[in-house]
Amino acid sequence: MDTRFTLRFIAEKEGQILREALQEWRISKRALTAIKFDGGLLTVNKVECNVRHILHIGDQVEVKFPPEEKSEGLAVEYGNLSIVYEDDAILVLNKPAYQSTIPSREHPSNSIANLVCGHFQQQGLASTAHIVTRLDRDTSGLLCIAKHAHIHHLTGLAQRSGEISRQYEAIVHGHVGQDKQSIIMPIGRKDTSIIEREVREDGQFAHTDVTVLQRFNFNNMPMTHIRLKLHTGRTHQIRVHMAYLGHPLIGDELYGGSREQLNRQALHCVSLAMLHPLTGESLHFTSALNEDMQRLIRDSLA
Repeated sequence: MDTRFTLRFIAEKEGQILREALQEWRISKRALTAIKFDGGLLTVNKVECNVRHILHIGDQVEVKFPPEEKSEGLAVEYGNLSIVYEDDAILVLNKPAYQSTIPSREHPSNSIANLVCGHFQQQGLASTAHIVTRLDRDTSGLLCIAKHAHIHHLTGLAQRSGEISRQYEAIVHGHVGQDKQSIIMPIGRKDTSIIEREVREDGQFAHTDVTVLQRFNFNNMPMTHIRLKLHTGRTHQIRVHMAYLGHPLIGDELYGGSREQLNRQALHCVSLAMLHPLTGESLHFTSALNEDMQRLIRDSLA
């Protein structure tokens, strides 16, 4: 059985060169090179051809991408994945806290990527894990994975054009003053750390919208439950922007938060909206706030 990822198109322009049609169908030059040299296939009306082929209206074009190989060091593992949505193109998961999205030196196994490779292998897919929306290890909630490099290419284009929208909820120290505000401050790596980021003039543009949901006190400690919308996806963006405001996330020791109430940063991706990379269908996924964050809010009202 041929497990190669395959797309089919109908030619709509008389006399168009196949290469031009493939560009209009958003097949990247990199993908075309892989198709040519790594075991892919281009056919028109079921006959193999090259990119110089002249198309006629109604021609049936089939693009078979070469089988993918997972990265070295990415072990195939099997385990539970909380699947919110899945089709031939994308996989949307609800990631628990304390699980890495990709393996690292400190946490080489049981990452989302490891388990996704096992999931794909069980499905007979010649593919590897392509992370579209990554979450920090301690952050919980929705994340999206592309099931093929071409889909990853399409979702990357969508992210750069602002067509993928993510919203988060967090609990931060102190009572945030403004009910709604936008934080537009550049973020870059801190000179004294390979991990920590900070607001700095020479950093990358970063934009976060903040909405207050509830101000409360827990054991006489002021806290605020907030919703955040990301317009950019910089590393640690929410954590850095809220710390810059003087309201670090509960549990976020790296940026000035306390772990007295929660043993991780209190951050959860509650909403993910996007257009399907192949069909253009509008997709919207939601995830209830993680239980540990719900409990912190609930206990403050007791």
